[in-house]
Amino acid sequence: MIFAVAGCGKQERAADGEAAVAERQETREESRAESRAEEKPTAKRAKREEAPAPDSRDAYYRFINYIETGDLLDIRKHGTIRFVSLSGASEDQLPREGVVTLRHFELANKLADRLKLKAKWVRARTPDEAIELLIAGKADILAYNLTITEPRKELINFSIPVRHTRQKLITGASGPDISDPAQLKDIEFIVPAGSSNLPTAQRLIEEHPEANLSMQQVVVYGDRDILVDLINEKNNRVAILDDYIAEDLNSYRDDLRIGADVTDVENIAWGLRKDSKLLLTTTNNFLTRNLVKAQDERLGDWKDIKKSGVVRLLTYNGPTTYFLWKGLLMGFDYDLAVAFAEKHKLQLQVVVVPYDESLVDWLKAGRGDFAGASITITEERKKDGISFTTSYMETPEQVVSNKQRAPIEKVQDLAGRTLTLRAYSSFMPTAQAIKDSGIDVKIKVAPPGMSQSQIFNMVAEGLLDATIADSDNAKIEASLQPDLVTGTLLGDPKPQGWMVVTRNWHLLQNLNKFLKDYRESKEYAQKFKAYFEPNKRFTQRVRARIIPGQDLSPFDNLVKASALDYDFDWRLVTAQMWQESNFNPKAVSPVGAQGLMQVMPATAREMGFPPPLFDPERGIKAGVKYLNWVRNRFDPTLPVANKLWFILASYNAGYGHLLDAQRLAEQLGLDPNVWFDNVEVAMLKLAEPQYFKKARYGYVRGSEPVQYVRNISNLYKAYVEVATGEVAVRPPLRKKPEQKPQREPRIPEIDYGDRERVSD
Repeated sequence: MIFAVAGCGKQERAADGEAAVAERQETREESRAESRAEEKPTAKRAKREEAPAPDSRDAYYRFINYIETGDLLDIRKHGTIRFVSLSGASEDQLPREGVVTLRHFELANKLADRLKLKAKWVRARTPDEAIELLIAGKADILAYNLTITEPRKELINFSIPVRHTRQKLITGASGPDISDPAQLKDIEFIVPAGSSNLPTAQRLIEEHPEANLSMQQVVVYGDRDILVDLINEKNNRVAILDDYIAEDLNSYRDDLRIGADVTDVENIAWGLRKDSKLLLTTTNNFLTRNLVKAQDERLGDWKDIKKSGVVRLLTYNGPTTYFLWKGLLMGFDYDLAVAFAEKHKLQLQVVVVPYDESLVDWLKAGRGDFAGASITITEERKKDGISFTTSYMETPEQVVSNKQRAPIEKVQDLAGRTLTLRAYSSFMPTAQAIKDSGIDVKIKVAPPGMSQSQIFNMVAEGLLDATIADSDNAKIEASLQPDLVTGTLLGDPKPQGWMVVTRNWHLLQNLNKFLKDYRESKEYAQKFKAYFEPNKRFTQRVRARIIPGQDLSPFDNLVKASALDYDFDWRLVTAQMWQESNFNPKAVSPVGAQGLMQVMPATAREMGFPPPLFDPERGIKAGVKYLNWVRNRFDPTLPVANKLWFILASYNAGYGHLLDAQRLAEQLGLDPNVWFDNVEVAMLKLAEPQYFKKARYGYVRGSEPVQYVRNISNLYKAYVEVATGEVAVRPPLRKKPEQKPQREPRIPEIDYGDRERVSD
C-alpha cells in the first residue's frame, strides 16, 4: 500500500511523477524508532502499507510489454486486452454484497471472454495514473469506479454509466458536525489523491474562505481503511468519499459517521481511449446486456429472475459455505450456486447475511431468491413459510472433544461430560434427547454471538469440554487443529438443502432439477471431496527426511536458481515446497492449485506462467515469482523474520486477510508487526463472527494459515541446521547445436531463464 501526503492549501496538489516516488522513498527510509516516537498507531499502520518500489511495479507490468493505442481490431492482434484498475485483479475483492458478480473485475473478464481475448490486469495508484496508462497505450480499458467529469471527458471516452453516486462527508467517531457543509470551520479535508473528490474539496475551500479549511491528499493503494484511520487521528478531520464507498466502510467499521451530500448525482463509468469507436460500442453493448441494476427487494418468481439476468443467493460468510481464499471466492454452497447460475445463463449475486440475523427473515423480505449455508431440512423451518429443495448433501451429527481428555467413542461416554452448543443450534434437540435418555450429560448454551468456529477453538484450547457439530465440519476442524478429536456419531445422516419462499414454486422446481442432476456428476464428487474430506497435505505434521550434506529435495538446483533471482533463502522455499506438495510436481489440490508450489491457475497467469505448472522448473518459477509479488506489498522496514511469516501467511490465506489480522491484533493490544503469538492470534479470531463481520475481507479459516506458517517455520529451521544457505553459480549456458554453414549462428539461451523471458 502507498501512503503519501501532499500539501494542504487551496492551490496545492498531490505530488506526482518522480517527485511522488522520491517522497515515498524518503518516507520508507525514516527510522522505525522515530516512527514509534512521533506517530500514532494508525499512522504507523498507513506507513506499513506502502507500495513496492517502482522497479517492483515494473516487474509486475513486465508481461504487458507492448504499446497499443489503436482500436479493437488492433487490440485483437495481440490476443490480449488490458484492463487497468486501482484494485488490481481479484485478490483484493471483498466477498460482500454488491462486489461479487457485478464488480468490474468479473464484468471485464467476461467481456474479454466474449471477445475471445485474454484479460490482463494493470494496477494504478490513482485515477490520474490509470488515465495516463490508458492514453499511453499501456492499457485498453479503465475498468474501475471512475466518475465522469468534464476535464476527464477531454482526455478519454466513457462507457455508458455503470452506476451513480453522490459525494458525501464522513468523519471519525469524535469528529465535527458534518450535517451541513456550510457550517464547517477549522477543518482538514482528507481526500484520495487524483480522485474526483479532490476538486470537490477545493471547491468547498474556495466557497468558504473564512472557514479556515485545508486539505490533505492520500494515495490509497487498495485500502480505504487508511482514510478512516486518518480522520480518527484528529477530531477536526473530514473525508470526502463517494456514497457507495462510505456505506461499504460503514458496514464493517463503527468508528465513522456519514454526513451531508456535497455534490449532485454523478455518473460512474469505464474509461477508453479517444478514437476507439469500435471498442466503445462493443463495450457499451456488452454492459447494456450484462449490467443489471441491483434490487434490494424482489419477491417475484422465476420469470422475474430470468428477466433481470441475476439470481441472488443469501448465505453466511463462513467455512464450507462462502469465503475468500487466495484471492478466489469459494465455498461448497457458493460453487453449487455458481454452477446453477451458469446452467441458466444468469449472473450469481451473493448477499452475505450478518451472522446474528436469520436467512429465513432475509429470504421472506425478498432480499434474495434462495438461501443456503449447510442448512438442515427441518419441519420447524418449513412451518415458517419457506420450502426446501431436494437434499444436496447428508451428514450426521458428531461429538468433538479435546485430544487430551478421555475419548467419547460411544454415547454412554458422555456421562459426566459437558456439551457446549451454539445458541439456537439445531443440535440442541439431539443433546436434550441424550440427556432425557438417562445419560448424565451437562448442556451449556453459548452466548448468541459465539460461532461454531469459536467453540471449536475453545475446545482445542481446553477451555470447553466438548461440542456437537455436523460430521463433515467436525472432520475438517479436527484435521486442522491437532488437539481436536472427533467422537461418536449421533444418529443417522440428516439432509441439507437450499431454501426458497414457498410461493416461488417455479424457482424451486429448477433448483431441484439442477441438484438432482448435479449430484450424479463427477464435478459434484470433486467439490464434495475438496470441502469435506480432510486433505493430508494440510493436516499432517511437516516431516521430511533431512540428511546433512545431501540434497534437501530432488529440485534443489532449480530452487536455488529461482531463489537467487528474487533474493530468497532457498531453504525457506524448499520448506514451503514440501508443505505445499510433498515434492510432487504433479500435485493438484482439490481446489485446482498446481505443481510443486501449488499456485492457482489464475495467479500463475498473472505471474506470466499460464498453466499447467507440472514441469518442476515452471512450477517453482511461478511460485517464487508470486512469493516475491506478495513480499513487495510489505513495508521494507519490517523485521526480516516477521516479514517471512507474514509473506507465508499471505501466500496461504491472502494478503487481504493478513491486513485484517494485523488491524485486529492492534485493536486487541497485540503487536501488529509480530506474527507468532500476536497476529496469528488475531488470524484465528477472524473465524469468529464478532470479528470477521467487521473485517474488510470477512471470514477466514484462520487455523489453516496459522498451522501453515508454523509447519514451514519449523522445517525451515531444521533445514538451516543441515544445509548451508550458499547458492551455487547459475547453470551454464546451453551448448549451441551444430549449425549448418549457410545458417546464421543462434544466440544461446540461458538455461535458468532470465526475468524478461519468463515474463513473455
